[in-house]
Amino acid sequence: MKRRSLFSLALALAAGLSFSLSAAPGARADGLETVMSSGTLRVAVPQDFPPFGSVGSDMAPQGYDIDMAKLIAEKLGVKVDIVPVTSANRIPYLQTNKVDLVISSLGKNPERDAVIDFSDPYAPFYNGVFAPADLEISAVEDLSGKTVGVTRGSIEDLELTKIAPEDATLKRYEDNNGTISAFLSGQVDAVATGNVVAAAIIEKNPPKRPEPKFLIKNSPCYVGMNENEPELMAKVNEIIAEAKSDGSLNAISEKWLGIPLPAEL
Repeated sequence: MKRRSLFSLALALAAGLSFSLSAAPGARADGLETVMSSGTLRVAVPQDFPPFGSVGSDMAPQGYDIDMAKLIAEKLGVKVDIVPVTSANRIPYLQTNKVDLVISSLGKNPERDAVIDFSDPYAPFYNGVFAPADLEISAVEDLSGKTVGVTRGSIEDLELTKIAPEDATLKRYEDNNGTISAFLSGQVDAVATGNVVAAAIIEKNPPKRPEPKFLIKNSPCYVGMNENEPELMAKVNEIIAEAKSDGSLNAISEKWLGIPLPAEL
């Protein structure tokens, strides 16, 4: 075969390889284009983690994350397809294209950040000290002389033990229900717990509502999406920013957590 013929064959093979790579199943449009063209936003949400996601008495999904998914779909002008997931399968559902977004009380850590991308935070998720409005507490030093209920072995128990004043009394209970009961019955002045547990106390409509006094550990929730989807990322962040500005995100927080959206979010 002549040299010129060999060269032409090599060019043809290279062109064919380039075409096959560009048409490979892994190559896809940005997620926003996919959502808009399909007219449906598929969202992974929690199925057993109230108040972020659970099944209501009508057997329909309900919670903070479900309302957030509906808000984003509404702003995009598309339908929402709610896909209940567990903590273990929410990221695999995203990576295998079963959903477009994960809105499932998802915190950010280095392991997750290595495989997916995160929006700006949309929901508070933290451990802190909660107490009635008339109890003046703004820092750990203010716990001096006070009794604080905690769930034994929890993050707040471990962290508060390190920093609490010597004359503060930490009363430990075996589970969150015990900590909740201690607050409701007035056995403790304050509780160190998560904002989700505080929401469970508020739901019981006690005469003295637990209000956040200071944070122990902050780990807000983010919307998860596949890597390298800049248009989808920009649009989701735009919707979150608008929802914070116009008060609609605060309304969701008040509805499901019983407290306003933290200013620092």
